[in-house]
Amino acid sequence: MEIELTHEAFHPLQPWRAASHLRELLMACGVLPAVDKQICSFERWLVGHLADITDPDHAQLVRRFATWEILPKLRTRAEKKPLTPASRRYAGDQVKHATAFLGWLAEHGLTLPTCRQTDIDAWHVEHTEHGRNTIRPFLLWCMASNLTRRFRLPAAVIRQATPLPQHERIDLLGRLLTDHDLPLRPRVAAAIVLLYAQPLSRVVRLTVDDVVHDGDQVLLRLGEPPSPVPGPVADLLLSWIPNRDNMNTATNRDSRWLFPGRRAGQPMHPDALSALVNDLGIPTIASRVSAIRQHVLEMPAPVVADALGYHQVTTAKLAAQAGGTWSRYASGDHTRSPVGWVPQGTGNS
Repeated sequence: MEIELTHEAFHPLQPWRAASHLRELLMACGVLPAVDKQICSFERWLVGHLADITDPDHAQLVRRFATWEILPKLRTRAEKKPLTPASRRYAGDQVKHATAFLGWLAEHGLTLPTCRQTDIDAWHVEHTEHGRNTIRPFLLWCMASNLTRRFRLPAAVIRQATPLPQHERIDLLGRLLTDHDLPLRPRVAAAIVLLYAQPLSRVVRLTVDDVVHDGDQVLLRLGEPPSPVPGPVADLLLSWIPNRDNMNTATNRDSRWLFPGRRAGQPMHPDALSALVNDLGIPTIASRVSAIRQHVLEMPAPVVADALGYHQVTTAKLAAQAGGTWSRYASGDHTRSPVGWVPQGTGNS
């Protein structure tokens, strides 16, 4: 079988896992232009999804929505930083709910031009919160494209996870540092989550070059400036680097990823790492929420945002929700961490 050496030619190939592996090898070797892995995954999935839509008018609308609304946003985000599997799943959910909405209209004898506000309200009543949130981009696109009349849409609902109590977060960190029978890879990943409030989608993008040696101190580059790593955690981190998994294959022998994956040039999948961390009894989302709340209580929100790679608006909102008292902080050189600063509960004792 012969195909063109283009990304488009790989989309319909089966079995798709083997095709994806081959495409990643070709990108790693420079034969194919580098494209974000999650965009490749979405485009491959979209081909199959469109083929399953029986109504040609619906298929054309969904194709237009995906091509002119979803994919440009994904590509723009990918230019700034690699997309996460969660971003790809959300993009797929938007397409699936757009398809379902068009089918729902047809079942009720309606089309986009004849759809009324009462129909929009009825759809929202019949569907889940996730469905209501994911149909919103499609309806906004339809209104902006003059495919429908103007509608009043309910505001998107974003729920936050309940954080761990601070003492539980510290206890979990202590178990990671003292229980040497636990596997090393998830111990290191979980420690980064518990200390620095990092989602695993960011943790897997760390490289060994993000572990910085500054004299006798070890720093971890999550934002700017790099964050100091407490002694026991630094020992754990440094013991992991020369013993990383997935380094014995030809495609990964020189990998710089802190958590290398099995595929050429790719880090470990965050879902796979999440499963390993969860097996240790570490609730990743609750732990991350607990850590970031503690940081914004201890330091000004802008400092936390810069050091941990968060948006300043996000940390400001978290600080307000947590009841932080930092309304401002002193002027001066903020390019360096405060002398002796480490996150709460990360001392060597």
